[in-house]
Amino acid sequence: MGWGSWEEPAGPRAGRDPPLPDSAPAVRAQRASRRSADAPESRADRYNCKEEFQIHDELLKAHYTLGRLSDATPEHYLVQECVIFCVREEPVLFLRADEDFVPYTPRDKQSLHENLQGLGPGVQVERLELAIRKEIHDFAQLSENKYYVYHNTEDLRGEPHAVAVKGEDDVHVTQEVYKRPLFLRPTYRYHRLPLPEQGAPLEAQFDAFISVLRETPSLLLLREAHGPPPALLFSCQTGVGRTNLGMVLGTLILLHHSGTASRPETAPTKTKPLPMEQLQVVQSFLHVVPQGRRMVEEVDRAITACAELHDLKEVVLEHRRELEGSPPETPAQESGSQRGVRQRALRSLERYFYLVLFNYYLHEQYPLAFALSFSRWLCARPELYRLPVTLSSAGPVAPGDLITTGSLGADDLVSPDALSTVREMDVANFRRVPRLPIYGTAQPSAKALGSILAYLTDTKRKLQQVVWVNLREEAVLECDGRTHSLRWPGSPTAPSQVENLETQLKAHLSMPPSGTQGPRTRRFQTCLTTQEVFSQHRGACPGLTYHRVPMPDFCAPREEDFDRLLGTLQAALAKDPGSGFVFSCLSGQGRTTTAMVVAVLAFWHIRGFPEVGEEELVSVPDAKFTKGEFEVVMKVVQLLPDGHRVKKEVDAALDTVSETMTPMHYHLREIIICTYRQAKAAKSEREARRLQLRSLQYLERYVCLVLFNAYLHLEKAGSWQRPFSAWMREVAAEAGIYEILNQLGFPELESVEDQPFSRLRCRWQEQSHSPEPSAAGDLL
Repeated sequence: MGWGSWEEPAGPRAGRDPPLPDSAPAVRAQRASRRSADAPESRADRYNCKEEFQIHDELLKAHYTLGRLSDATPEHYLVQECVIFCVREEPVLFLRADEDFVPYTPRDKQSLHENLQGLGPGVQVERLELAIRKEIHDFAQLSENKYYVYHNTEDLRGEPHAVAVKGEDDVHVTQEVYKRPLFLRPTYRYHRLPLPEQGAPLEAQFDAFISVLRETPSLLLLREAHGPPPALLFSCQTGVGRTNLGMVLGTLILLHHSGTASRPETAPTKTKPLPMEQLQVVQSFLHVVPQGRRMVEEVDRAITACAELHDLKEVVLEHRRELEGSPPETPAQESGSQRGVRQRALRSLERYFYLVLFNYYLHEQYPLAFALSFSRWLCARPELYRLPVTLSSAGPVAPGDLITTGSLGADDLVSPDALSTVREMDVANFRRVPRLPIYGTAQPSAKALGSILAYLTDTKRKLQQVVWVNLREEAVLECDGRTHSLRWPGSPTAPSQVENLETQLKAHLSMPPSGTQGPRTRRFQTCLTTQEVFSQHRGACPGLTYHRVPMPDFCAPREEDFDRLLGTLQAALAKDPGSGFVFSCLSGQGRTTTAMVVAVLAFWHIRGFPEVGEEELVSVPDAKFTKGEFEVVMKVVQLLPDGHRVKKEVDAALDTVSETMTPMHYHLREIIICTYRQAKAAKSEREARRLQLRSLQYLERYVCLVLFNAYLHLEKAGSWQRPFSAWMREVAAEAGIYEILNQLGFPELESVEDQPFSRLRCRWQEQSHSPEPSAAGDLL
């Protein structure tokens, strides 16, 4: 049949009403008594419904009429309408057992203890259940109307058990079990709402939940809506993990329905720290969102109301404490069990964080009857996608801990000199944009910096003002004449944060290591921060100005990065129109080339555009793609005023910056399709995944350059007083740009559906999870 085994999981039996526990008012959850797939080793008892329906305010009784959830439950004024959600994403089949039907789930032969996950692109679980039912019937016919199932996959003694299957009526799919009562109870409704066993639901899953709420007038703030809200019952395999997630979502809805969420606090709570406030992502949310503290408190309250068997906050903090108890010496030395704990902690944190975002959404959209779906609302607030969901603490981290959790290494081990400039300039990949005072280079040592400054200020070039822009977001130190850099998950992006960290790291590395035997000697004889290296050369070059504009590697700059670059250029040119600009990153490749293109576009807008020649006819494979004519790019071009000219100017800037490149290397536009082809030809799944992400990051970077040039055109009359980040938020987002970026891909070559990296959330969070050194061969 293609399915390894079957196990009878915990769950309701068809023909019987699901047992109900006590929980938050009007939020019901199915509990179970068998082994838990959502929360291993947990146990839950079956509950008596008489204990369930509690009312905490006697005055509310007058507004309810007598009702019942089903024929098997006692009458109670609270229940008038019931909405049941099956939150299982795996297929479930119900097999006849005497007068009842018992639920079973298919398991893979190699993973008998886990439910099926990742069913494949476009697979609908309801259709899959129908296909499995037919297979069960067909196999039973070949085995004297018997089909064999497992009741216990932990102990296979006495397994499997034979089940009689004489016809397809002996096997029910989930929809049949849950939907048939609709004919007997008109106020009962059922929905399949698949939720993940770990991590946060996808935006599409939140949207599916919202669509159900839109169809439930008694849950909306409508003039015509009368009566109490419905009972919400969430059901998964064990009634713990996914059920708890559903219960928290339902509790948040009911808080907003009752107006509890909108009531101001009687006393200020700012002095009382929140349980999750110690985490960087929560702290960042509080800084970004007005009233963010209140939204977090409401989520904490909802989680506590549903925490009888499973506390989402405690799960995150417990995993984090477990990791802190045995920190690895380096990421490479982290054991498999530690990696497992870290992944579970990250997924739990992501689940918590998206509950906070969902509550933020409810504050804005619940009064509007959900005018925007959750996914569209979130696309209009890309700054929320930028918040790094990492286990980093909100407070300062000791330099020694950063070295432990990050990766400290010498730069010259990963900076290939692709342009062969080390011999002449003492630094890799030094180059200039033709006819413009714009230069790019790899990370220079103190000696190389002197050589470059002497070159720029000699009698031939005669630059009086040199503006050096360091694009590295990692901390950089020069130790014993060699530059070293530290990468770590969730790198800070503010220039002051990076430079403060460099100062702390210098102090840490200048001390003798603790615990050493014999004479204690320092790790390095000399140790300088990047700021100190540049300060040493100001005597020989008085016009030298140093700036730090941290940018992420391999991908598009953040909106604020464009602001900082443009601001630096404008300020320097206002002071001296003859200023020269040098951009540097680790290898002088991706980030440096991107910043050089930004500078070229800014120069052209300030000083005038050169004549753009006629487009050459190219007769090579993938010519359309090497010219950047991807379907996604052209969709953006069609939205922009004079979009084709805007794109053509970006292409001219890219070609200008790449004139100094050898024909062996691709530039920013041409490398997109090259990397896509490499991903398709990759030997390992891990390498294919890395290259797939990289190709989409390169595509996004190209789109962002086109958008930046459109901004330069449209905001030129106001001298770009409105920052690019504000323009993206106020203009581009309203035009649907982030919705396009949230479906990024190559639809002309493959389906974009079910491609995780096509989504902003997955692409942007990948940057903060795993620091990766620059790879050779990515010369841009």
